[in-house]
Amino acid sequence: MTPTTFESLNAAAALPEILLAVGVCVLLVLDGLTQGRKLDFIHGASVAMAAAIGIYCLSAAGQAQPELAFNEMYVNDSMGLLLKGFTCLAVAITLIYAKQYAADRQMLRGEFYGLSLFALLGQMVMISANTFLLIYLGLELLSLSLYAAVAMRRDHLESSEASMKYFVLGALASGFLLYGMSMVYGATGTLELSAIAKATAAPKANKLILVFGLVFIVAGLAFKLGVVPFHMWVPDVYQGSPTATTLLISAAPKLAAFAMLIRILVDGLLSAATDWQQMLMFLSILSMGIGNLAAIAQTNLKRMLAYSTIAQMGFMLLGMMSGVSGTDMSGAASAYGASMFYVVTYVLTTLGSFGVILLLSRKGLDADNISDLNGLNARAPWMALVMLVLMFSLAGIPPMVGFYAKLAVLQAVFAAGHVALTVYAVMMSLIGAFYYLRVVKAMYFEEPADTAPLQGGARPSAVLGLNGAAVVVLGLLPAPLMALCLTAMQRVLGS
Repeated sequence: MTPTTFESLNAAAALPEILLAVGVCVLLVLDGLTQGRKLDFIHGASVAMAAAIGIYCLSAAGQAQPELAFNEMYVNDSMGLLLKGFTCLAVAITLIYAKQYAADRQMLRGEFYGLSLFALLGQMVMISANTFLLIYLGLELLSLSLYAAVAMRRDHLESSEASMKYFVLGALASGFLLYGMSMVYGATGTLELSAIAKATAAPKANKLILVFGLVFIVAGLAFKLGVVPFHMWVPDVYQGSPTATTLLISAAPKLAAFAMLIRILVDGLLSAATDWQQMLMFLSILSMGIGNLAAIAQTNLKRMLAYSTIAQMGFMLLGMMSGVSGTDMSGAASAYGASMFYVVTYVLTTLGSFGVILLLSRKGLDADNISDLNGLNARAPWMALVMLVLMFSLAGIPPMVGFYAKLAVLQAVFAAGHVALTVYAVMMSLIGAFYYLRVVKAMYFEEPADTAPLQGGARPSAVLGLNGAAVVVLGLLPAPLMALCLTAMQRVLGS
């Protein structure tokens, strides 16, 4: 590691993170000085700041060349900017959907916005980290913010229980990750990902310690993605958390977890791809099977979507374990690009799905059971239509974007020679379609328990409409987003 100089800091590369950190501190000070009387302003400023930073990152992603900052601990590249842009927009949309829900449950306080934005900052740090140390710092900033956000309803037993489960199991996963990182450090003598890549590719590398460390690292990553057998926290935390916090956990952090996969496994440990691809295959097969089968039995919509998440992340891992075939890396960019496209579009559909739940909920009623959607078409046809589009996308039904995302991943798996696994993934998708279509059946063919018209609010309703429209448009015109994902992966791989 070279001595730190002013030039090696290159703080301009981390401008989005710096602006966000300063902005959230200013908003917290303002909230303290006004004693919570400026919540509308803080809400508007939080949404505007997250959206503006997201748009800036997306606009810079296409032509960005990789640059290092903070003495090579931080990397600014196309993949990072693309994922940070989508992460910021996801948090901004989450805050729009969550405002009325949080207000009805005495959660609309300055600290809710502070925790949401600090969680966003942690995700942005994870996405651009170029060393184990910075990855872990970003991960802990994200995790600690979410632990507190889950427990914000202090008078709600389920939220307190969910927060405790999340905290205890999250600490265990962090321990796995740290232990794995320490073993890789012992095998390579460095924490920097590019240096780790060189050390592990050397013939004299200690392969035994490296593989042991890799097992613990993959276990920690699997927990953050919520895949089997490290999924036990997902259904309980999704169901027990306030729905606004559930959306904070379920959407944007998946982008940061994907970035962590790429940074650690591809940037740092690509020479050990044969080992970690086998681990990911095992996780993927279990996740698709258990996630889809368990979701069928659920009557709670949030819990059903939790098992859906497990299955969807298992499907995403298919692309990650198909990039390298023996020593052939020719399909790596397309496989990892397909996984990136999949996780971005999954986050888009998740935002809309939980957005519908948030807009249906009102004071004294959490609309988190499938039966709460009965007859929704008769009460709010536009909301039922959006939810239908989102469920079709999650099920992989054309022309929704979920169909193209699944097809791209399956093509990568088939090209890597995993024919049986491709057939298995298709079968699991067909099973998954059952519980998504059950939601559609409830909305269109069941009698509503309440016939009163729904008033979702102009701004959240407009965002929900755009959310649904984006799922359809990206399904019909997926090429531009897929091209961005492929370009980003090619630059990560240096090809």
